[in-house]
Amino acid sequence: MGGDGGCDGVGPEKILSDFLTEYHSDQLQSIILSSDHRLHYPLYVDFAEVMEHDSPLAHDILFEPMEYMPLFDKAAKSAQETACERLKKIWEHENSQKAVDHPPLSIKEFVHIRIEVRGPMLDNPEFCPSIGRVRVKHRGILLTLKGTVIRSGAVKMIEGEREYECRKCKHRFKVHPELESRNSIPKPIFCPSQKQKYCESTNFQLLEGNRVCHDYQEIKIQESTQVLGVGAIPRSILVILQDDLVDIVKAGDDVIVTGVLTAKWSPDLKDVRCDLEPVLVANYVRRINEIKLDVEIPKEVIQQFENFWSEFKDTPLKGRNAILRAICPQVYGLFTVKLAVALTLIGGVQHVDASGTKVRGESHLLLVGDPGTGKSQFLKFAAKLSKRSVITTGLGSTSAGLTVTAVKDGGEWMLEAGALVLADGGLCCIDEFDSMREHDRATIHEAMEQQTISVAKAGLVTTLSTRSIVFGATNPKGQYDPDQSLSVNTTLSGPLISRFDIVLVLLDTKNPDWDKVVSDHILDQAEPEKDKFHEDISKKWSLSLLRRYIQYVRGKFRPILTKEAENVISRYYQLQRRSATENAARTTVRMLESLIRLAQAHARLMFRKEVTQLDAITAILCIESSMTTSAIVDSSGNALHSNFTDDPDQEYAKQEKQILEKLNTFDDIISI
Repeated sequence: MGGDGGCDGVGPEKILSDFLTEYHSDQLQSIILSSDHRLHYPLYVDFAEVMEHDSPLAHDILFEPMEYMPLFDKAAKSAQETACERLKKIWEHENSQKAVDHPPLSIKEFVHIRIEVRGPMLDNPEFCPSIGRVRVKHRGILLTLKGTVIRSGAVKMIEGEREYECRKCKHRFKVHPELESRNSIPKPIFCPSQKQKYCESTNFQLLEGNRVCHDYQEIKIQESTQVLGVGAIPRSILVILQDDLVDIVKAGDDVIVTGVLTAKWSPDLKDVRCDLEPVLVANYVRRINEIKLDVEIPKEVIQQFENFWSEFKDTPLKGRNAILRAICPQVYGLFTVKLAVALTLIGGVQHVDASGTKVRGESHLLLVGDPGTGKSQFLKFAAKLSKRSVITTGLGSTSAGLTVTAVKDGGEWMLEAGALVLADGGLCCIDEFDSMREHDRATIHEAMEQQTISVAKAGLVTTLSTRSIVFGATNPKGQYDPDQSLSVNTTLSGPLISRFDIVLVLLDTKNPDWDKVVSDHILDQAEPEKDKFHEDISKKWSLSLLRRYIQYVRGKFRPILTKEAENVISRYYQLQRRSATENAARTTVRMLESLIRLAQAHARLMFRKEVTQLDAITAILCIESSMTTSAIVDSSGNALHSNFTDDPDQEYAKQEKQILEKLNTFDDIISI
């Protein structure tokens, strides 16, 4: 392809320089005003802008990046000179008006053009394939890959070039490292001088004075499990970062990487065949974690939420239940579980206490239940609602697979992220929680409460962030015994159970009336013309709208506790501490924090900026459902048969009266 990249015989370097001067004068100005000469400076360019400025040249950059990217870097230098001249003229004009001191200007040697690919082009499989679809045909073109960083290597220093002088003709030339041969710089075979006669000398002298070195780091990115089909194994690819790109991502980050695909010899290992493996030499890296946390929600969608709540202004709980019905609609009833899932995904507000310690805002949920009670259905649906999720099972997870593992690669130890680190900022679903080995369960204690994982493996001592919601599901050990504590029924330790904000027990009690209602519901689902219920829900609250709603209320509202809510939560906590005999694992100080988180989550769910008495009492009802022996509400502690009521506001009024009466009675006993 190649070509001159423009019309009228103007060279590509001049076109690129003009483009940078026209579109990126602000970035150029900040670079020439910077004081450090030795730094490597990035200059970010949107590929769509290059396409708009000069389409043939953009085409050449896309298909021959190895040839055109160095030209782009050279163009950055001449663009700096133009920007420098312009700035001097402006300052001269200012000085003629009044005397002004200006900072020194300098042209920087190391400026790298970082090409950003956005918009529709990210959906083009030719230039943005999935990692598993990378083939030889993609070699040598500008490629964009999406994935999650699973391994982050140490930052090394490599030699960027060597300068040799021919002893015969005194010609000086530079030799650059070869990626295929592990970044080593080969000794030149013959003199490349192209004077009138070819020199063909093989005798050279290495000039030591001007040696150029670069920062170098290798990371490994893996396909996101959300985009893979069932049964597909996520593929990974090695990515090489250099200069200003090193150390800007860590294990667990979601990234978009633009670069050039090439090959590299795999490390020399004993009894292992040495092959060429594909690597992506990165030109641009963008973290998309922050972007996900602050998703742009259209104004019309926000207006839709506001209209919905103004419609249910007089009956707010009816409005809340309309949202809850859209959670896992294929499962009949289970109101308590759907409420718990919504509150867990929305979560409370993270805050810092007086000592400077962070108190987590994320809630954790554990479903304990007989087979066939829909636990896995809720896990799968919650994973769809979360912006970032990892699903695993107890048998399929080791402690290293959950937290972090140390792997040896080419003689160097590296850390590879596990499920909890990969789910940072999202949701980690663990099915068959009881199948995990005792040692593996113990590793998630710190991850759940402190939201970090401290690692000391193979000489690598560090702390990784795990701000993820843990959603577990487990079967009881044998027949569930209501007279025994949760620890005995589930074989989970007290400290682990206390870390879950809500523990719901789903017992299959073989109730004939319930079985009739559920069987009718399932049979109606099997006949599409009868299934009007699901159609109504999917029209009002689709999965994408529900996901947007959860993201919006999480980002928008930071609810503050009112005096009434504080009073109710405080009195209930004291009552539980007095009556806690069988549920000692649940009634710790963590329970008080759980109540606050759940009350805040309910206020967010109700589209409010303050936590009212209603939110506090709903949080109490959720915690009560977690208790096998209820301290306040007359309930069997079985969340399986909890159903949606026709008039939830009226039902709540009864529960509020009942709870406040019990709390007042308790206050009277204490005062005596």
